[in-house]
Amino acid sequence: MKSDIQKKIKKALAKKAVGYDAKEIVEEYQDDEGTLRLTKKKITKKHIPPDTQAAKIVLESMDATPVNAMTDEQLNAEKERIINLLKENEYDNKKP
Repeated sequence: MKSDIQKKIKKALAKKAVGYDAKEIVEEYQDDEGTLRLTKKKITKKHIPPDTQAAKIVLESMDATPVNAMTDEQLNAEKERIINLLKENEYDNKKP
C-alpha cells in the first residue's frame, strides 16, 4: 500500500501536468485604534498552465515497470538512463 505522502505527490504531479486554476487573494488591513480592520480584499483567478516536464514524468511512470519487478539488467539500464538524463540536464542548464 502506498503511503499518504506518495499519494499526495502523485496527485500534485498530475495536477501540474494538466494545469489548473488557482485563487489568489490579496488583503489590505488598516490599523484602527489598535485593531486591524480589513479595508480591501481582491480575489483573482489565476490559470497555471500545464508543465511539460511534469506531464513527461507522469506518462513515463504510467509505462514503467515497478522497480521491485525489474531484473538486475533492467535496473542497471534504468540507472544509466537516469544518469544520462541528469548529465544532459546539467549540460543544458550551464548553457548561456
